[in-house]
Amino acid sequence: MDIFAMNVFNDAVMKERLPKATYKALKKTINEGKTLELDVAEVVANAMKDWAIEKGATHYTHWFQPMTGLTAEKHDSFISPTDDGKVIMEFSGKELIKGEPDASSFPSGGIRATFEARGYTAWDCTSPAFCREDKNGVITLTIPTVFYSYTGEVLDKKTPLLRSMEALSKQAIRVLRLFGNTTASRVISTVGPEQEYFLIDKKFFDARMDLILTGRTLFGAPPAKGQEMEDHYFGSIKERIAAFMKELNEELWKLGILAKTQHNEVAPAQFEIAPIFSTTNVATDHNQLVMDTLKKVALHHDLVCLIHEKPFAGVNGSGKHNNWSMSTNDGQNLLDPGNNPHDNAQFLTFLCSVIKAVDEYADLLRLSAANPGNDHRLGANEAPPAIISMFLGDMLTDIVEQIQNGGVKSSIPNGTLTVGVSTLPEIPKDNSDRNRTSPFAFTGNKFEFRMVGSSNSIAGPNMVLNTIVAESLCQIADKLEKAKDFNSELQAVLKDILTKHNRIIFNGNNYSDEWVDEAEKRGLPNIKSMVAAVECFIVDKNVAVLEKHSVLSKQEVHSRYEILLEQYNKIINIEAKTMIDMANRMIFPAAAKFAGDLAASVQSVKSVVSAADTSAQEDVINEVCSTLSTFKAKTTALEKAVQEAADITEVHTGAVTYRDKVFTAMAELRTYGDKLETLVDDALWPLPTYAEMLFLL
Repeated sequence: MDIFAMNVFNDAVMKERLPKATYKALKKTINEGKTLELDVAEVVANAMKDWAIEKGATHYTHWFQPMTGLTAEKHDSFISPTDDGKVIMEFSGKELIKGEPDASSFPSGGIRATFEARGYTAWDCTSPAFCREDKNGVITLTIPTVFYSYTGEVLDKKTPLLRSMEALSKQAIRVLRLFGNTTASRVISTVGPEQEYFLIDKKFFDARMDLILTGRTLFGAPPAKGQEMEDHYFGSIKERIAAFMKELNEELWKLGILAKTQHNEVAPAQFEIAPIFSTTNVATDHNQLVMDTLKKVALHHDLVCLIHEKPFAGVNGSGKHNNWSMSTNDGQNLLDPGNNPHDNAQFLTFLCSVIKAVDEYADLLRLSAANPGNDHRLGANEAPPAIISMFLGDMLTDIVEQIQNGGVKSSIPNGTLTVGVSTLPEIPKDNSDRNRTSPFAFTGNKFEFRMVGSSNSIAGPNMVLNTIVAESLCQIADKLEKAKDFNSELQAVLKDILTKHNRIIFNGNNYSDEWVDEAEKRGLPNIKSMVAAVECFIVDKNVAVLEKHSVLSKQEVHSRYEILLEQYNKIINIEAKTMIDMANRMIFPAAAKFAGDLAASVQSVKSVVSAADTSAQEDVINEVCSTLSTFKAKTTALEKAVQEAADITEVHTGAVTYRDKVFTAMAELRTYGDKLETLVDDALWPLPTYAEMLFLL
């Protein structure tokens, strides 16, 4: 309790340090979207500066989230010169609300030419400023901001998210008014993003160029033991890892991040951290800080944190479960069914709005979780398939079916569980089981979007969720506002939605081949690659919904389409070139030396005992040489594929080539590289093995 939020300029600090009038004006901006006046900003800036200086800060930074998927910052000091050659510490309201970083080198998708450098950052006052402290004691006042170009186009992930939150609030309030709610003035989307990650010893990381440059292993034979014993999941946390987690929690708590749950995940060396829910834009900021803090704290313990979706082939990859809901500012969770969901018409309306949204914009939702790393993970029986479907559980599915059949009259009771031991209490059952194979599952009072990759910013998935649900609510409100008989029209609207969109509901095993066939019969899209997902971005209906709710303009959509494809091309190109370099300079020489050493030993044995049986050694030499010959041929093939892709200037054609030719050639080369690892003397093999990285923690 003593350290929680100690480095955050939060509501308690503002209430203590700001004049009452200034505090009230700032809260109006935060809670009601009122314009922030410069005179108010001046007072806030001065108080924020004094608070930061007391903590030891000399610099401040506007902290933003460009389209790289990472965060960016430029540090400025508080010093200002005086006439007598000294300095004073100043921080103006203008400096608080506006910054001017160079925008020329950030991804813009053609919106900005390289020579057009000016960009702006603007304070997002709904996400509190904080002080960051590194291990050397350097403290920086950090101000969450948005980022846009000189001509006003959005260059970041944060601005569209904030726009989508406003769109959702506007349409949800329309629906709430129809149900007689006059107290709520805003609806807020909330998120609790669970974060999976791997930890490995730093000495192993430093010896693997693939991990250093790409975040994943490009070669690596499977170990004798993987995760098949299921002994790591929720297992006892090793002391070294517990020490890391202790420091991690303390650093996150200082930043006001509600880190709540931590445990071993399924794969060896894999772990998870989960926070308590918070407002979506704050949760997005916090998740970026979680990923950054994971990496920094790991180094303090001679560990390296891997957040790539698939750092190790053959074992579980890492995801980010995006738990999303909607709440009013008067304290009501709009996705809470209550005790009698069949009688809760408001809940059923919001539930149906999500069902409709997810079915109509499944492709856009799939796009929001797309990155090159997730192509290795989705559909691999460790994560949801690339098919979007919804799990509702028995109770809600029964209610949905009743609505379709003409009227809802009852709910399946939850009941209690007993386990036959008199000293143990009866356990009240939840209204649904959990389906870990479903990409979009209802889990009591929220939806868990399980498809998001571990390295993804959650800004994109939540921007899409907010926008598409806003559109569903808009269409529902349009009909209900014109109704002569509200109740009968509401029943007709809900029945129509569920009749048209019940194909998206599936409560079974999403990993099964039968579901893939069934989904195709239902007409659900199966978008297996990032390239195919990005193609969905510029589909007319998707551009239209983003434009309609002022989340992204058509130009901004097309710029993001270009950026995503460019990033895909660059990532696959880096991976392929790293693989070629490792093949030529590490694996080939090691395998050739092993074959040469073994051949020399055969000759040495023959020189002493000419009739000695060296057939075993010769068989190994033949197998190594045969594998090495194919390995070299596959390396050459990959080099040609990379050159072919690099010569293509049109970004989409290039992406298709990287996916279909380069990616395929990489997989073929890996097969023979991994086989060589099983043949070559361990003392000669130049790379740390999977067994070492996954089990020597």
